[in-house]
Amino acid sequence: MTISPLIVGLIIFAVLVGGAFAGWETRRRLPAHHLNDETKSLVSVSMAVVGTISALVLGLLISNANTSFIARSGEVTTLSADILRLDQMLRLYGPEADPARGKLLQFAERKTNDLFPQSLKDVHMDNESTYEVLQQVEYLMLELRPPDPRRQWFLQQALLHAAKIGNGTGSWAKRLGRALQRHSLLSSCSGCACCSPVLGCLRHTI
Repeated sequence: MTISPLIVGLIIFAVLVGGAFAGWETRRRLPAHHLNDETKSLVSVSMAVVGTISALVLGLLISNANTSFIARSGEVTTLSADILRLDQMLRLYGPEADPARGKLLQFAERKTNDLFPQSLKDVHMDNESTYEVLQQVEYLMLELRPPDPRRQWFLQQALLHAAKIGNGTGSWAKRLGRALQRHSLLSSCSGCACCSPVLGCLRHTI
């Protein structure tokens, strides 16, 4: 269950206001010897220590979230580059590879919908139907019969990129899913800025 940021802010505001009123009421009830300069100095130093530790913890949390986001963003970019490279190899092979390119576009769209849905709870890290589409791309490529060494090289490169996509998708998708759930990266990736170049390029080239 995801709590709205507005609700979280209101809860924090209520806690702060409640703490302020509780402190004000406690001060009225304290004996006079607890309100001298020495006590005030001790409280000030204690709060400074608490504030410093809180800032340190918050900084570490932000740093960890940023590092995780950068790593996952890089992995998505790598997947995008591999898909684009695979499509390029198929395009250079010739019109005989158009059915495989069509399936590749379908795979890219499904993978985008799996990893970046409208709701965070709908993220699918291991969607079997999406992986089956990638397998269909490989089957269509295996049916190709290159007539010359040039096309043979293009087909070999395409098969290598397809295998790379298939081997890497499962592992990094799991890490991406955990990062999305832990740091709410979905809101930062709204519109799928990392993957949209894949779909755009494929639509223009197919």
